[in-house]
Amino acid sequence: MNVLDKIVQLRESRKWSEYQLAEKSGLTQSTISSWYRKNMLPTIPSLQKICDAFDITLSQFFMKENEEIHSLTDNQSKLLQAATRLQPEQYQQLIKFIESL
Repeated sequence: MNVLDKIVQLRESRKWSEYQLAEKSGLTQSTISSWYRKNMLPTIPSLQKICDAFDITLSQFFMKENEEIHSLTDNQSKLLQAATRLQPEQYQQLIKFIESL
């Protein structure tokens, strides 16, 4: 994956200029432009600001085109949080119970 190409793709899909991306990310336009002029990769903190501007996570940024984004419902999150507090034997019993449904 080419990080700079991905930024351009995301920016163009929103019909943003480099200037608009700079405004929304809190980075300077000269910083963003220099990545392309010098063929440099953004730092992780800068990439995080870019992702925040696009309202995506770093994980979503690096996802392949055909990968789906899966988010948990509130009930799924509650179930996982409760499961993490179980002892290993209790956890196995929970799994067996769920599989029996």
